[in-house]
Parts: sequence; C-alpha cells; structure tokens
Amino acid sequence: MLPIERKKQIEKLICEREHLKISELSEIFNVSEMTIHRDLTPLIDEGKIIKTFGGVTCAQSIQRQQQNTCVYCYREYQKHLAYRIVLNNDITEIACCAHCGLLRYRQREERVVQLLARDFLRHTTINAKKAFYVLNTSLHINCCQPQVLTFEWEDHAKKFTKGFGGDIYPFHEALTIIYEQMI
Repeated sequence: MLPIERKKQIEKLICEREHLKISELSEIFNVSEMTIHRDLTPLIDEGKIIKTFGGVTCAQSIQRQQQNTCVYCYREYQKHLAYRIVLNNDITEIACCAHCGLLRYRQREERVVQLLARDFLRHTTINAKKAFYVLNTSLHINCCQPQVLTFEWEDHAKKFTKGFGGDIYPFHEALTIIYEQMI
C-alpha cells in the first residue's frame, strides 16, 4: 500500500473509531510505529487528528463534545438528561439522553469503563448499569424517541409509572429493547 493511501485509510479509521493507539494502527496496517508517526504528522498539522496521551483522536469528535452536542445523534444536550460514557482511554463521551447513551454503549461496549446517568427525579449522578429504565411513559421530555428515563431506585420508577405510565427495565433489558426498536 502506498503511503498516501495508508494516510487516507488511517484518517478514516480514526474518525470512525474516534480514538486509536499508535500500536493499534501499527498492527492494523502492518507497519512500524515510526511509520505510523510519519503518516500522522501531516494529519496533525492539518488539524484533522489530535495527538493525545496514548494515541490519536479525531478532531471532529472533540469539537462535537466541546459544542455540547450528543456523541450519537449530534443534538445539543441538556445537563439534566446527559448520559456519560467513560472509555478505557480516559475519554468521556456525552449523549443527550439515556436513549442515545444506550445505543452508543452498544457501539462501544468493549471499550466502556463506566456509565453515568442522571436520576430523573433527584437529578443526582448514578451508575447507569445499576439504574432502572422507564420506557413508554406518557410524559414527554422533548428528546430522542423512544424516550428513556433513568431512576436509581426501582421504587421511584414504580411510583413514577403509576402517575405517567410506562414500563420498567433493568439496564441489559432496556439496552436490548431500545436496540431492537431502532432496527
């Protein structure tokens, strides 16, 4: 493969995955890490790629996060609905709501270290994997559809559904249901 072709493929791959280590790129393209560094230099100089600790990141993905937009649907997010996905390379992605957060988690599952959501009633930060998810409620929060609300305690979710309807699911069931509804 010619260096110019490899450079184009490297840029495309980094922007698809958003972050890669130099060693990963070296393995993927079967060239030395020094060759990867040489291929990355013009991309870094052009501002397409940003050098980070342990690798490189697509500049567009960082710009989206700086603009308060969802990593999944690119909608501007509101702090009280934000869903944070912490990856194994110390990058935190922010989704606008639990709906997008669950779908993004599914894309990045093997790299996710931690998931954080906001409790819908108490507005506190909670472990999203231990949360209870309410789907099909009559209350509309003006975000992505089908909308998903997170609760730290099942008891709170049950009381909420008594007033506004909906179905309660633990993390893995909500993940499956949202994914299947979006197919």
